[in-house]
Amino acid sequence: MILIVDDNQNNIYSLKKLLESKDFPVDTANSGEEALGKALKNNYALIILDVQMPGMDGFEVAETFAGYSKTKEIPIIFLSAVNTEKKFIARGYASGGMDYVTKPVDPEILLLKVKTFYHLQEQNLAMKKTQQSLQMEVQGRRESQVTMKSKIDHFHLMLEGLPQIAFTLNEDGIVDFVNGRWYQYSKSNQDFPETHTDDLNIKEEFERCRKKGKALELEARIKNLATGDYRYHLLRLSPIFEGNTIKNWVGTFTDIDDQKKVEKEKDEFLSIASHELKTPLTSIKAYMQLLDRKLKLEKDSPEAGYVSKVQNQVEKLNILIGDLLDVSKIENGKLKINKKQANLEKVIRNAIETILQTHESKVKIQHHGSIPDLLIPFDEIRIEQVLINFLTNAIKYSPQNNQVIVTTFADDEEVKVSVTDFGIGIPDFKQEAVFHKFYRVEESSVQFQGMGIGLYICSEIIKQHHGTIGLSSIVGEGSTFYFTLPLN
Repeated sequence: MILIVDDNQNNIYSLKKLLESKDFPVDTANSGEEALGKALKNNYALIILDVQMPGMDGFEVAETFAGYSKTKEIPIIFLSAVNTEKKFIARGYASGGMDYVTKPVDPEILLLKVKTFYHLQEQNLAMKKTQQSLQMEVQGRRESQVTMKSKIDHFHLMLEGLPQIAFTLNEDGIVDFVNGRWYQYSKSNQDFPETHTDDLNIKEEFERCRKKGKALELEARIKNLATGDYRYHLLRLSPIFEGNTIKNWVGTFTDIDDQKKVEKEKDEFLSIASHELKTPLTSIKAYMQLLDRKLKLEKDSPEAGYVSKVQNQVEKLNILIGDLLDVSKIENGKLKINKKQANLEKVIRNAIETILQTHESKVKIQHHGSIPDLLIPFDEIRIEQVLINFLTNAIKYSPQNNQVIVTTFADDEEVKVSVTDFGIGIPDFKQEAVFHKFYRVEESSVQFQGMGIGLYICSEIIKQHHGTIGLSSIVGEGSTFYFTLPLN
C-alpha cells in the first residue's frame, strides 16, 4: 500500500486518482503527525511525502520515520513546489528520502518512479521474509542437531554402561560406534572380532541378513585379545527403521561361554545316555519281533494286541532317543547336512505318503502350489525329517479336525513350504519360544506327550540350509508352520 501525505486535499485527490488508475492501493494522511500514527500501525511499501506542511514539515517527518524500526526502511519520495533549490533537495536525501520530485509533476515520470520503488520495496520485503524463514529453518536445524546429538550421546553412554560388547552400524553396514568392551576382542573399531575357524563368518552372515532387512542372531566363538582364548558369545544385530528404510543397526555380543560349558556337560550326558539306551532298546525290539513270529498269534487276539502295543511303544522310545542323539550332534557341531540338487516336490510327496500310511485313514492332507520341476540344493533326508515333524504336530495338535494343508510357493530367491492345521493354536507371546530346546507350551504339555526338541531340531536343520523357519497361529483356530530354502 502507498501512503500519500499532504495538507492540500486537491493534491491528495489528484495523486490518489493517478495511482489508483494503475491499481495501486492507496492510503492518505493530512499531516505529518497523522502519517506517523498510520505508519506505525500499517504496512506501507512507499510514502509520497509533501515537503511544505504546517506543524511537522516533510523533512521532520522523514527523520522521525528513520528513528523507528518499523518505518525506517520504507522508501520516501518527496514532492515540493516551493523548496526546489539544491540545498533542500540535498536535505531531502539526507533525511532518508529515496527521491525528490519538484512540481509541476510529470504524471508518467512519477508513475515510473512509484512503480520502481514500490516493486523494489516488495522485493525487499519478500527477501526479508525469505531470510527470516531461512534463519528460522537454520535455527530449527541447529536445535534439532543439538537435540539429536544429545540423544545420540545419551544412547552411546547407555551402550558404554552395558556389560555386553555393544556397537552400531550405519545403513551401509559400516561400524560407526563401539563401546569400550569391543577392544577386548578387536584391535580396530572397523573390524569385527575374529571368530573360530569352525564357526560361521560374522560379516558374511550379517551381509546376508542386511540384504533381506532382517535381524541377525548368531552364536559364535570370538577371540579374546589378552588371553588368546575363544569364548562363546551370542551376537544380536537388529535394524532400526525410519519408515520403510533402515537407518542403522544396533548390535551386542553377550558372553555365554559359561552357559555353553554347562550345556555341553548336559549334552554329553544326553549323548552318553542316548547311546547307552540305544543298545538295550535295539535288543528289546529284536526280541519282540522274534516273540511275535514265534507265537504266531491271531491278529484279533488280545495277546497280539499287547505285542503290537509294546512294539509301538518301543518305536516311540526309539524316535525319542533318535531325537536326543540329533540334539547331541547339533550341540557338538556334528549334525551333517549333505546338500545336493534334488526335487523338493518329491520329498514333500514322500513325507505326505509316510504320514498317511502311519496314521488313521480319516486324516486328510491337501497339497497346494505344487512345483514339480523345482530343483534346489538341499539334504533330502533332513528336509523330509522337518516335513514329517510339521505334519505329525499338525495332526497331533488338531484332535478335533484332521484336515491339514501343505502349501509350496517360490519366488526369484527362495521357496517357502508351509503346513497349516486347524487345531488348538499357540498364544502370540509363546510362538517364538517353540523353536527353543526342550520348550513346551504349558497348555498342551499335559494333554500331549513329547520332549519339546522336535521343532528345535527342525530349526537347526533349516538354519544350516541358510533358510528361515517360523509360524503364525491363532488360539482356537490353528497354526501355520513354515520354512524357506534359498534357491541358490
